[in-house]
Amino acid sequence: MSNPDRRRFLKQAGVSAAVAWSASAAALRAAGANERFVVGVIGPGGMGSSHVKTLLSRDDVQIAWICDVDELRAASAAQLVKSATGQDPKTTKDLRQVLDDKSVDAVWIATPDHWHAPATILACDAGKHVYVEKPCAHNLREGRLMIEAARRNHRVVQVGTQSRSTEHVIAAMQALREGTIGDVLVAKAWNSQRRGNIGHCQPSDPPAHLDFDLWLGPAPQRAYQTNLLHGIWRWWHDFGAGDIGNDGVHDIDLARWGLGVDTHPSRISALGGKYFFDDDQQWPDTQYCIFEYPAADGSRGTRQLIFEQRIWSPYFQETHENGNAFYGTKGMLILGKMSGWKVILEGNKPGPSMSGTPSLPAHHQDFLDCIRNGQQPHADIEIGHKTASLCHLGNIATRTGRTISFDPAAEKILNDPEAEQFLRRAYRPDHWAIPRGV
Repeated sequence: MSNPDRRRFLKQAGVSAAVAWSASAAALRAAGANERFVVGVIGPGGMGSSHVKTLLSRDDVQIAWICDVDELRAASAAQLVKSATGQDPKTTKDLRQVLDDKSVDAVWIATPDHWHAPATILACDAGKHVYVEKPCAHNLREGRLMIEAARRNHRVVQVGTQSRSTEHVIAAMQALREGTIGDVLVAKAWNSQRRGNIGHCQPSDPPAHLDFDLWLGPAPQRAYQTNLLHGIWRWWHDFGAGDIGNDGVHDIDLARWGLGVDTHPSRISALGGKYFFDDDQQWPDTQYCIFEYPAADGSRGTRQLIFEQRIWSPYFQETHENGNAFYGTKGMLILGKMSGWKVILEGNKPGPSMSGTPSLPAHHQDFLDCIRNGQQPHADIEIGHKTASLCHLGNIATRTGRTISFDPAAEKILNDPEAEQFLRRAYRPDHWAIPRGV
């Protein structure tokens, strides 16, 4: 698919420039199209290091800042920049130093989940464009505040679901929109892989190279222990959203896109828990969530989205470790974001197919293009919020063991005060990074 055709399809599908911006492209960025972007990378470990390496391959980006609360990670990322460019970036453990630098145009935020919203909101209010990793927010309320921050500051905010910029995924979505499998009534996403046991640990002193208090940020105060970080934070309630918000969010995003729904669900049911692991992780290792989207006008058109998770599975499902199935009235489409897709038509006849892999450079390109031209990116913060909210709502239904009735417009859970409390989080009193409006 050519780039113009791709852009046209994305726009028609409601995932590109769907909302009119109140600021012109010139207001978004005064620099010309050929000027280099000055950027900072906040959290350059794990996925953050992939961003550093990808950005270093570009001629139009200068990595001016590396920010990490772990001195060793910061030094490692800074050395990558020095080796590639011959220049030492500035380093800091406090993201406020990056945001105070007027020369910085944009930041990449690849911190733990509990920092995504606070860092993004602070960055937008400081006039920076933001690329933030998934899930965009630790909880549903923070996602809405991120949208408001992006809009009031006229900033581009791209969420790191790079499949939104991947050619074979876009082609699969176009096939669904063109009716290749008829009307899509049900979409499924799955996360079936073998994760590791994080063990049982006791509190201990943090290593000297880690500023643990700064790592905690606005999250509730607690003691350090070795199975909190790095990377392990995602299994803890205060810092992550479990694997549904880690790997699952990618495939949930594609399920929602392919299903063609652009709102929140109105009813959520789920079952799950820790069926396999005996360790300190708090989120489920086994989960089955169902989200129902009623027809907007009350006519026939109810849609269903299913997510299933087994992070102890030693095998692939439908040949994909993580994947999607779209069930239509005339066939089925199986999609693996890492490898491709195929259509099975009535009578099990084979239909169209396509191979491909995700493209992080394409997602970066889309983000930077949108800063220049004033359009909304493929994974705009509002898109990321609606997808991340499924992870949060699924987790709430799993934790309470009840069917959740949700008001999509008000973003409120109905008639269930216990469940309603999980739409937000507790913060450390008076911390400087608590988002306003929480």
